[in-house]
Order: sequence, then structure tokens, then C-alpha cells
Amino acid sequence: MQEGQPSPALKGKFITARIVRRVDLTEDLWRVWLQPSEPFAFKAGQYCTIGTAGLERPYSIASPPSEPQIELFIEHIPPPVGQLTPHLFKLKNGDQVSMRPRAKGLFVFQPKYRHHIMVATVTGVAPYIAILREQLAAPRNGDRFHVLEGASYQDEFGYDKELKAMSMASNGKVTFFPSVSRPQDPRNHGWQGATGRINTLVEDYLKRVAPPPADTCVYLCGHPLMIEDVKRRLEGTDYHVEEERFWK
Repeated sequence: MQEGQPSPALKGKFITARIVRRVDLTEDLWRVWLQPSEPFAFKAGQYCTIGTAGLERPYSIASPPSEPQIELFIEHIPPPVGQLTPHLFKLKNGDQVSMRPRAKGLFVFQPKYRHHIMVATVTGVAPYIAILREQLAAPRNGDRFHVLEGASYQDEFGYDKELKAMSMASNGKVTFFPSVSRPQDPRNHGWQGATGRINTLVEDYLKRVAPPPADTCVYLCGHPLMIEDVKRRLEGTDYHVEEERFWK
């Protein structure tokens, strides 16, 4: 979860978190690993709230609770829209951020269902990574996961290698379906996958894989317009929908 109006000043109780690793994927996307100063309990799919320079924002956690560090997937939003991320973008290994001591969020694994359709735009894939790592470590019989991720450019799929590896190793339990919305752009040269905005592809994908609607949860995470469009397309069906909006 990433909301657009950060607090004007940090208030309340905080712990700190030290940056122990950073991987830059593009000029404006990076993955970062944080080591909290105190034990930090959360459920896969929830978010943490971090801050610096008097600003704070929530970010979905990409790592499951079993991992020793908090992993985030962050997009640099330049000012005037972006307020916190320009400060985060400058941080290096060893630097610290503030962290709210408790995770929040209801966007978690829904065990009532056996078919899980996980739709994301770019950094919206983060909570799915946490959920998948946890669920594949102790799999239930019958669960099927489909990750549908949309991006403008092929280098924005921050976990594509991991998702492809999950798919290959899971014997059909995990399917990864990425799509780029700007296939003619030189940055997508060589792309051989699906094309189009991911929200426009969900219906056809569901028809193709045909999960039983009453036993299927559709998770939506990312851009609000994507979420609203998919919800409209699924209106009147028996699919259960969970959502987490990322505001810029």
C-alpha cells in the first residue's frame, strides 16, 4: 500500500530500521531490505509505515514473516507529486528510516478459497510475493495461484525471475502472466509476452483458466483505475474481490 498524502510531520511512537541492502532495477524502481531495531510482527500481505525527513508513508511488505528482514519494492515519484520517495531514493546501505512499530492492513491470504487470481500493476506485486513465499513453504493441497502483472516496460517486473522460477517448480500451482502496455516502445524490444493494460486482460484470462467463481478470490493491488476497472468487469459474478490501492 502506498498512499499519496504523507504526514506533514512524524508523530507518535517509532522504531528505526536500517537499510542493509538495496537493488536498483530501473531509474525509478528499487528493492530495499530493512533491519528493524525491534522485532516487527506482521502477516504476509500487510504493510509497514516508514519515514524520513519528517514524512512517512505505508509500503506493502514483499517478504513473509519468516524472513529476517523487511523487503520493500518502491517507485520513485518525483516532486511535486512525490514527497517522501525523493528522500528515500537518496538513502544508502547503513542509513536509517523511522518505522511505525505495528504493521497494518487486511490485504492478506484468503484461506477460504482454493483459486487465487492476483492482479497487480508494477509495485503492487509486493504483497503477492510475501503471500506466495509463505504459502509455497507450507503448501495446501488444491491451491492454485495466478499472478497477473501489468507494467509499461518489461524491466519494471521486479520479481519476474522469482515468479517464473516459482511457476516452473510448483507443478502447476503457480502461473505468472505479465503484460506490457507499450509494446512498441524501444524499451520493450524483444518482448514476446502479452500486451495491453492488465485490467483489460483479466476477463479473457479467467475464461481461459476457468476457475470456479465461488471458490476463487481475485486480489487487486496497485493503481486505483486498474482496480476500479476490474471490479466493474467482474460485477455480477460470483468472484470474491479483495483490493489494496496504491496512490501516487
